[in-house]
Amino acid sequence: MEQTKQNRGAARRSSVGHVVAAVVAAGGLSASLFAASAAPASAATGHMAKGAVISTLKTKRYGTVLVSGDTLYNLKPSKTPCAAACQKVWPEVLLPKGVEKATAGPGVSAAKLGTVKGAGGALQVTYAGKPLYWFIGDKAPGQVNGNVTDVWGTWSDVGTVKPASNPGTGGIAF
Repeated sequence: MEQTKQNRGAARRSSVGHVVAAVVAAGGLSASLFAASAAPASAATGHMAKGAVISTLKTKRYGTVLVSGDTLYNLKPSKTPCAAACQKVWPEVLLPKGVEKATAGPGVSAAKLGTVKGAGGALQVTYAGKPLYWFIGDKAPGQVNGNVTDVWGTWSDVGTVKPASNPGTGGIAF
């Protein structure tokens, strides 16, 4: 019985991975909405910043990007607000209860870190005044799979230094 539950869990994780790949490939409305409905329930409530520390990580393709465990993103919004369905695909970077501000890790300007009220009144971390999000398609530190445009707008990794060899790729550099 336990093995059957594990097999079902693995099948669900696998199907979410395939859906996320479709979102990244298509970047369109229908794929994004389908992925939002297939995302795990834990993603809907946002994620807590890993120890409330925002750091940087150097990538070959995108330069130096902000991370808190995984890559962090900003949203240039469309007319459709990033509400519940959006937050299943793009969880807000939230501070743990009782923590008032994020800590600047290596490569991060503490002066640029801030907060805004997020879902349910939790504090969402900002960088240079822009709210930060994770993308459920990133499964390991340094992955940058969320530079896409969908129904909620255009998502970009938060870069602090653009790569010298490929300056036309990546997100917004601060």
